[in-house]
Amino acid sequence: MANIKVDPIYELNSADLEDLCQATDDAIRDGIGFNWVSPPARDVLETFWRGVLVVPERMLFGGRLDGTLAASIQLLKPGPSKQTTSFNATIGYHFVAPWARGHGLAKALLQAAEAEARTQGFSVLTLNVRETQEAALKLYHESGYTRWGIMPYYEMVNDVMIAGHYFYKNIKPIMKIT
Repeated sequence: MANIKVDPIYELNSADLEDLCQATDDAIRDGIGFNWVSPPARDVLETFWRGVLVVPERMLFGGRLDGTLAASIQLLKPGPSKQTTSFNATIGYHFVAPWARGHGLAKALLQAAEAEARTQGFSVLTLNVRETQEAALKLYHESGYTRWGIMPYYEMVNDVMIAGHYFYKNIKPIMKIT
């Protein structure tokens, strides 16, 4: 049985950065996205992941399969100018490398991000995903997310327009809407 582990990431050593870049590259080639159709140069991926760690409103979680960093999710917190939506955080960049799927990493990452969001006082989580990512759509439905809309013009991939699905989940009681 494979060993999975999910933890927040505050810094990336060279081995973890290499693993995460390779997992990202593999996922992009498999159609996961990251807003890329094909993987960018390795230095671009390294800059992307290093950049995530310096943005105060982003919290990165990594998923390991048998010790190899193979997946991630980000909890995107609203900035200080977002007073009216300060109760709402966003899930983003949630992926598992193709070779590491089927072991529960995606669900474990989602649960870790949700738990952290609750700890930080958020009431609602939002996320969006391409309609072609069927496993992700299934996971979000099974995890209690409510689809509130579909945007038919979400992303253009190889000259084909792909719709996006938008979800939310109440993760703790919020004030009644008037």
